[in-house]
Amino acid sequence: MNTHAGQQPPTSPPSPVPVPVSVSGAYADRQLARAFTTALAHPDPETRQRAQERMRGWREVLAGMASGTLRIGSRTPVEGLPAWVTPQVLHGGFATGAARAGGPLREHETEAARRAGVPAERAALFAHHLTEPGLAALWELLDSGRYEVTVPEEAALLTVAWLVRAGEPEAALELVGALRPFADRLGFLPRPADRPAPAAGAVHRRTVGQVRAALAGRGPNGRVEAQREALAVWRPFADELLVHWLEFTGPKGVVRPGAAPDAGWVARGRALLDRYERLAAEHPLTGRHRDPKGNEGILRGALAELVAGRALDARRAGLVRVAVTGMVRKRGLPGSERHAAVRDTQAAQAALPAHHALAAVVADRLGGLPQESGTVEVAPFTEPVTAAEARRGGLPEGAEVPPSLRRLVGSARSAPLGELVATGVVPSAEAMAELVPQLVAAEHAAVHRDPGLRELMAANYRAFRDRRSLLLVDLARQVRPEELPWVRAVARHAAGNDRTRAAARAAARTLAETAVEHFPGTLLPNPLVRELGSLARVSDLGAPLVEELAADIFMGRFSPKFLASAGIAAELLGGGSLYERYYGVDYAAVRELAETGRSTRRGAADGALSEFARLCRTRAGRGPGYDSVAGNGMVIEQAQILTTHNLAVLVREFGVVPGGGWAAAARRAFGTVHRTTERAGRSPYPLTGLKDAAYAWRQMVFHLSLCGEEERAEVLKWLPGEAARRPLVASRLAPALLGLRHVAGGGTFDAEGTARAGRARRLTGWTDVGHWMRLDPWK
Repeated sequence: MNTHAGQQPPTSPPSPVPVPVSVSGAYADRQLARAFTTALAHPDPETRQRAQERMRGWREVLAGMASGTLRIGSRTPVEGLPAWVTPQVLHGGFATGAARAGGPLREHETEAARRAGVPAERAALFAHHLTEPGLAALWELLDSGRYEVTVPEEAALLTVAWLVRAGEPEAALELVGALRPFADRLGFLPRPADRPAPAAGAVHRRTVGQVRAALAGRGPNGRVEAQREALAVWRPFADELLVHWLEFTGPKGVVRPGAAPDAGWVARGRALLDRYERLAAEHPLTGRHRDPKGNEGILRGALAELVAGRALDARRAGLVRVAVTGMVRKRGLPGSERHAAVRDTQAAQAALPAHHALAAVVADRLGGLPQESGTVEVAPFTEPVTAAEARRGGLPEGAEVPPSLRRLVGSARSAPLGELVATGVVPSAEAMAELVPQLVAAEHAAVHRDPGLRELMAANYRAFRDRRSLLLVDLARQVRPEELPWVRAVARHAAGNDRTRAAARAAARTLAETAVEHFPGTLLPNPLVRELGSLARVSDLGAPLVEELAADIFMGRFSPKFLASAGIAAELLGGGSLYERYYGVDYAAVRELAETGRSTRRGAADGALSEFARLCRTRAGRGPGYDSVAGNGMVIEQAQILTTHNLAVLVREFGVVPGGGWAAAARRAFGTVHRTTERAGRSPYPLTGLKDAAYAWRQMVFHLSLCGEEERAEVLKWLPGEAARRPLVASRLAPALLGLRHVAGGGTFDAEGTARAGRARRLTGWTDVGHWMRLDPWK
């Protein structure tokens, strides 16, 4: 699911007449309060510092909203800054009023000013790089490829230099005119790099430098170190204490009335107590040994009485007997085979090297690699500790690097995306979406014939995809890369051909198939939808991909691509498919509505969109006008049902066919249904899990609809047995499974989505009443 879909703030109620929509500041107030609490009470200093920075950001948001200098919900939220400027955006899509390319000069800008002999000011740097020496420096960067673009604005001056050298002075002057009003505030200069950007085709989740920093930041684990202390220090001391008492009481722990220990026993006891005090001062991580009611505490307290020359009363003597016999019964007599085996195992555990010490060894190994990229090989950096490393760090030779550290190092592995997904380095569709821009940038820039421009536009695209989405209302669209002035300035040099279009189409299909196959039953994350849409534009595919909408800012309307997507679903699934019958969709009517939506007459197209929104509300059982978040979610879910939330588009327009076929895809999707239903049963807030289960169920029904009759029958026969592997899940899904078999056999649901006297049900996720899968409390 979209990370922010359920976290957007409420907006003013929609009106039948378009009016400016305002965004409530309540969300920003809550975020400020949360940051304040963290900054005040969190034990980690770095976390407190980050919380203080968030506090400053949210204060800026609230101040800007109050003064009117911020228009949250607009494509241009910051007064005086055009849409192409990259804003600083906080969680939930709130712009702070600052630009990411603004603020104090960066180190590379200060160094550039020093080399050029100009004041350390952005306006002076901008002017210098329009001179002959400045342009020469930019041309050198272009030719070498040794630069980084971390925010899109840093590609602007390089584009000016490319246009000048390409014989396009007019276009260069026009671009300079667009940039000059902001030259004193924004940094338009790229950052020098030690080496060119890596070639396209391989991706990595983290750079080597990021992994090294994470390894170096690994400190001792308090609980692990406390356990190590208990095993290495306090368990042996408890054994010594027990052995000392066994000399006096025997294995049954009996202190005979009037019995007094000899002087040697008392002297050794006094030495034990003194050593305990020293150990307690030196090893403060665990406090269990201090418990006076524990066995060790009882023996130590009784020993202190005898050392002080006081006889034990009957109660304390009885406690000593219980403590001694209990310790002997639990582990055996000290020195016995059973006792020795337990203590040997514990000593081996205590001797294991700490993870933070091993992390330091691995970080040192990574120090010789380029830090700003990934690494092809990771195995050499996760080998056991060598003899030389053991001598340097005091670790045992041959100590294994634990799995958690191997996974961390693996996140820097650079390989084809499909390989990283298959090996688990990329664990989710959301993680995959973070990597896709590295691949899409190359396809997006391939339309430029000049190598230097191609690399520049690829770098610009990668930086642009790090731009956080704004909170937008009233169907406003996020800024696209082609709206940036420097991208527009070189647009005429973009000449896609059959080769580039075919490559983009193939890349889109591969990405989509990877997501469908490896993350079954999961909605395509909005960032991945955005990247697939970018590839579709490059390849000239008419693919209306739709995003997941946020229920709490939903305005009751849909953009034209929703109706177009529903039309493609109607073409694929109309005519009586299982999907059409299960969800009770009249795809013939939807197809007709989509054809009307393609009308060149504005009134007809607008009317079709209004009718599509009305159809979604009717199917959800909601009336027109303002609705609750849950009510909005029910309407949005119906739009997802009608459009199949991109699945039909991926099949019809991209040609997606999952590995193993549609029956295998249906089985994998049911696995997601199983897991999310079980997770909902363990969660104090199960409705989110039930919604995820309903999303996965819908994908399973879609996959089943594309199966052959025999394949579908086999999967339907397999489902109940698979569900029975977890009885709780089976009981919750029983009505849905019965409903699916009922429809597959030719039956239908009633208006309430039930059949067979309510025993069979259609599974959907959103509801404004209690979900039927939660009729009884979860156990």
